[in-house]
Amino acid sequence: MARRFGRFRNAPVRSLTEKHPWSLAGQVFALQVALVVFLVAAAVLALLLQSRHDTNTEARQRSIAVAETFAHSPGVLAALKSPDPSKVLQPLTEAARKAAGVDFIVVMDTKGIRYTHPDPSQIGKRFVGTIGPSLAGHVYTETVKGPLGREVQATVPIYDLGHKVVGLVSAGMKVKNVTSVVSRQIPIILGTGAAALAVATAGTALVARRLRRQTHRLGPAEMTRMYEHHDAVLHAVREGVLIVGNDGRLLLANDEARRLLDLPHDAEGRHISDLPGLDPGTVELLTSGRAATDEVLLAGDRLLAVNQRPTDRHGGPEGTVATLRDSTELRKLSGRAEIARQRLRLLYDAGLGIGTTLDVVSTAEELAKVAVPRLADFVTVDLSDPVLHGDEPTSTGTDMRRTAIQGIRDDHPLYERGRLIDFLPSTPQAQAFGSGRSELVPDLSAAPGWLAQEPERTQRIIEYGIHSLITVPLQARGVILGMVNFWRSEKPQPFEEDDLSLAEELVARAAVSIDNARRYTREHAMAVTLQRSLLPRALPEQSALEVAHRYLPALSGVSGDWFDVIPLPGSRVALVVGDVVGHGLHAAATMGRLRTAVHNFSTLDLPPDEILNHLDDLVGRIDQEEVETTVGAVITGATCLYAIYDPVSRHCAMARAGHPLPALVQPEGSVSFPDLPAGPPLGLGGMPFETAELELAEGAQLVLYTDGLIEDRTRDIDVGMELLRQALASHPDRPPEESCQAVLEELLPSRPKDDVALLIARTRAIPPDHVADWDVLFDPAAVAGMRAAAAEKLDDWGLSELAFAMELVLSELITNAIRHGSAPVTIRLLRDRTLTCEVADSSSTSPHLRYAAALDEGGRGLFLVAQLSERWGTRYTPQGKVIWAELALPRPDGSVGGTAFLNILDAEL
Repeated sequence: MARRFGRFRNAPVRSLTEKHPWSLAGQVFALQVALVVFLVAAAVLALLLQSRHDTNTEARQRSIAVAETFAHSPGVLAALKSPDPSKVLQPLTEAARKAAGVDFIVVMDTKGIRYTHPDPSQIGKRFVGTIGPSLAGHVYTETVKGPLGREVQATVPIYDLGHKVVGLVSAGMKVKNVTSVVSRQIPIILGTGAAALAVATAGTALVARRLRRQTHRLGPAEMTRMYEHHDAVLHAVREGVLIVGNDGRLLLANDEARRLLDLPHDAEGRHISDLPGLDPGTVELLTSGRAATDEVLLAGDRLLAVNQRPTDRHGGPEGTVATLRDSTELRKLSGRAEIARQRLRLLYDAGLGIGTTLDVVSTAEELAKVAVPRLADFVTVDLSDPVLHGDEPTSTGTDMRRTAIQGIRDDHPLYERGRLIDFLPSTPQAQAFGSGRSELVPDLSAAPGWLAQEPERTQRIIEYGIHSLITVPLQARGVILGMVNFWRSEKPQPFEEDDLSLAEELVARAAVSIDNARRYTREHAMAVTLQRSLLPRALPEQSALEVAHRYLPALSGVSGDWFDVIPLPGSRVALVVGDVVGHGLHAAATMGRLRTAVHNFSTLDLPPDEILNHLDDLVGRIDQEEVETTVGAVITGATCLYAIYDPVSRHCAMARAGHPLPALVQPEGSVSFPDLPAGPPLGLGGMPFETAELELAEGAQLVLYTDGLIEDRTRDIDVGMELLRQALASHPDRPPEESCQAVLEELLPSRPKDDVALLIARTRAIPPDHVADWDVLFDPAAVAGMRAAAAEKLDDWGLSELAFAMELVLSELITNAIRHGSAPVTIRLLRDRTLTCEVADSSSTSPHLRYAAALDEGGRGLFLVAQLSERWGTRYTPQGKVIWAELALPRPDGSVGGTAFLNILDAEL
């Protein structure tokens, strides 16, 4: 019926377009323009006539008003009676004419002889016009041809006191001036008409443009052809189309819609709810009038994707149009594709999320997290106990430790984390471990082998709702590291073969990461063991400093951080903190070599800058050896800070090689970072190091550390130093041990990325009454006096037991200084943990211990000193050298240790 109606409707359209080549819009436009032109012309004519009539009327009325006004003006009657009326009236009429806007005012006598005129040559001549009616007392208007041309004039009488006409006044305007007013109005009228025509034309053009836009610039023929094609497509397309009116009646249904909804042949025109066989959801959607996008509806055994939109969006009639698409097969395919996509996404996320750290436990936890809940509701990872320590796993599954567990809830009855599990041979876990193949248990309640593991617990697991299990061996490089168990409880369907293959792929990817973490754990443990063996196991006893220390190896790899506390002669103490560039065994071994070298260089009792110079040469030689012997060797570098504290003078000499500044905590709690000269890192060579000397108050704390304490990827080094300042400040009475712990808690994360060495030393001072100084005359005879003075000082200190040995040592050292050295010579006795004797002179010549022959007269003095003292040696100063010897103090029981009271008479002197 629609096609028949379309053909019938299009027939007259074709005839019109054949007779009139113009489009319908063009014809309407031409008719509208003609009508506008006609209306404008008629309006102009009517306005012209009306304007002319109104203008003549206005001119006559103005002439009468001016003439009557002048005739009754004061002084006019007296002027007429004057000997020369023209002389009086001519100026008055001209002034009145200009003020009134008329072309002339003429005053005349009763015979028509002019007294006034705009043209003075016309004065005295006869007035052109009719004066009879005015002499009779009437106002008379007429149009005449006067001296000024065609004129419209009005004549009125002038009365004397006796009401007798004694003169006439005529006022008027030239006809051309009257018509000029009309002429000035005609352009306005024509302009208005032209504007109206332009507006009408623009409106017509706008309507025509909108019509062309709505029809996409199609003419009648194209519109007819488009309608026929649209009608053909509507009924041939394989997508159902329904048009429903605002009242819920079906207005149109194409062939595909009839087939999909199984509509009767008389469906059009009937209400949607009256159509048989429609699902209630379909009826509700089609009658609701709401918009819908790919909404799935059930129609018999079909799934229809419905899109619905209102038809009145662009001014059309109210209603809706709906399209129907059969998506039954597409849904099945898309469902399988969605499952495949989700599995690929799971594997992709596993590749990114598993193995982010080289930690066995963390990797196992990452595996469990990525599989819940997309694959299983609960995941447990059981690793062989040796794997957790970096060792090879055992060949049996009897030592499995639950390493990770992840689930949708926390109240599950599964084995807890950390539990050591011994799986029975009948369990799926033990069977999978023995065979190396995965096990799928669809129904746990019907698996007697699994139920036998621990009947009470397995029964609770079944009652909890866990009903299906997949257990997959965690196998890498041919070795089974443990088992991964996937449990299902929320989904009623058991695991299937597709789930098993996905679980195996997931575990296979995680197994390599766990094995890498296991191997790294073993190497890391070896490196940590090596490094800890190279670090000081206990701090030496000394009285100058109260020292606390911390060393934390990085979880991601051991580096070469180290620290040391080295006692020096004269109760002095050296503090050392260093950091070797790199990580691993190489860095730890290099650190051990440098620490040994620092100890060796310290025995020479050199200042800090010279110590660093020697270390710089050593690191350079190490680099050279490695470059020559190893292809692609990494250049070794290191930073170091070396400090020497003297408790007698409370001076601290420090030098640094590329190391962070130390922190100094004053006794009142303020914190500063002394500005030490910045030397280059060790191994670069070519740049000297400088020593800075500070005077420290008793009770001050010196904080040495490596860069791992203050540097981090998430913060700048300045931020780290400020955090260190805050952690140390305002705690003057806190012991160094507590300060170490507070600093680590404040600055370090739970998993540091770099090694950290921290050394905090609180200064002490040796009391002045424990130190004795003398200047010695440069004369061998002064030795006896010095021996007596020293013995007296020892008596004051209560060390009389050491007087004999000290006198011998002092005698030999003073004698050597006077005989082989240079003036001045000084002596210092220092009472601390030992009794130290120091003899200084300005010579740089160092004595050497040697064995004297039987007949030699000398050479036995230093041998005697070495036998009587615990230690002895030489150190150099800017003023010369100091030879020192230490004697052990008496024990609490009164005995004297060391070698002071050996039978020296039995020695070979």
